[in-house]
Parts: sequence; structure tokens; C-alpha cells
Amino acid sequence: MSAMTIAKSELILGGQKSGKSRRAELLARQWLDQSHDHRAVLIATAQPWDDEMRQRIARHQADRAERVPGMTTVEESLALAEAIQTHGSADTLLVVDCLTLWLTNLRMPAEYESIMPLSPVDTAPIASLLIAIAQAPGPVVLVGNEIGLGVIPMGREVRAFVDALGRLNQDVAATCQRVTLMAAGLPLTLKDAA
Repeated sequence: MSAMTIAKSELILGGQKSGKSRRAELLARQWLDQSHDHRAVLIATAQPWDDEMRQRIARHQADRAERVPGMTTVEESLALAEAIQTHGSADTLLVVDCLTLWLTNLRMPAEYESIMPLSPVDTAPIASLLIAIAQAPGPVVLVGNEIGLGVIPMGREVRAFVDALGRLNQDVAATCQRVTLMAAGLPLTLKDAA
């Protein structure tokens, strides 16, 4: 694969198993290869709510360790803006994987049985995230799902989540210098102001 340019901020969107995380890992590996002073940190937002998710997380950790051995992992399911501020530096590329799970954590904490509508107060973490991305001293790569391409969901809660994720993706895309859509492992550049 030819060298990819690394933008100050990039949002990578796509469906499940579209190659989003793989692209983020390739960018991290390329960043690490550029200088011995470079660091890469993955901010993982998944929570191990059940056995299947615990197995999935373990598999992702093992795969990542093999593909990008120099990247460290920080787990942060809610305070994403703070994690970007804490771990970001001019010599560090941050990978956030993924925005969809982060929004799920905000909207559907484990103690609730259904998705709660966002109130104006609940948009504060999103506003803080957008500021953290814009002010990050080093590159930030964010991974998220594009789930609004299919049929309209039948349930009110699911429609509310699809709407909220669509708004989040639009807000993050407006903030990022580059936006890439992944399909079948192939990148399509939607925006490139880098």
C-alpha cells in the first residue's frame, strides 16, 4: 500500500467490517514509522457488557497488537474530550475507536433499558469533543459507523439513535480536516482540507 498523508484530524466512516479501523491502524503505523519520537495512542470506547463483547474486545486487542505493536491503548467510554486533551501531544497520533460506541455509552448507560432522548444538557460532551478535536496539538483519527444508509428503523428509540449519530457524524465531519468513507476496504475521500 502506498503511503497515506496524515491529516491534522480525520473522520473515518463506514459500515461494519468496512475497513475503518484497519485504515486508522495503517495511519498509526505510518505515523510511528516516520520518527522514533512519535507515539500512537488508541482511545477505546467499547465497554465489555457481555461475553460476546468481551471476546470481541480481546480479539481486537490481539489483532491491533500484531498490526501496530507500538500503539498503546487507553480505555475511555465516556470522557472522550478529556482523554484527547490528556493524551494528545504534537508527537502523538490519537485514534478514537469508535464514536458510535461512545454515543451509545452516552445515550444508553448500562443501568438503562432503553435509549433516552438527548436533552440540551446532554449535548455538552459532544461540544467538548469538537473543541478537543480542533485544539489537539497532534493528529487525531476518529472512527465511526455510518448507519443511516439503510431502511428507516421501526422503533422510536432506534430512529432517535440513528438521528443522533447522523448529527454527531456531521458535526465531527465539519470539524475534521479530512473525512473518509470506507466500503469493502476501499477509501473514498469525502473531504480533504489538509
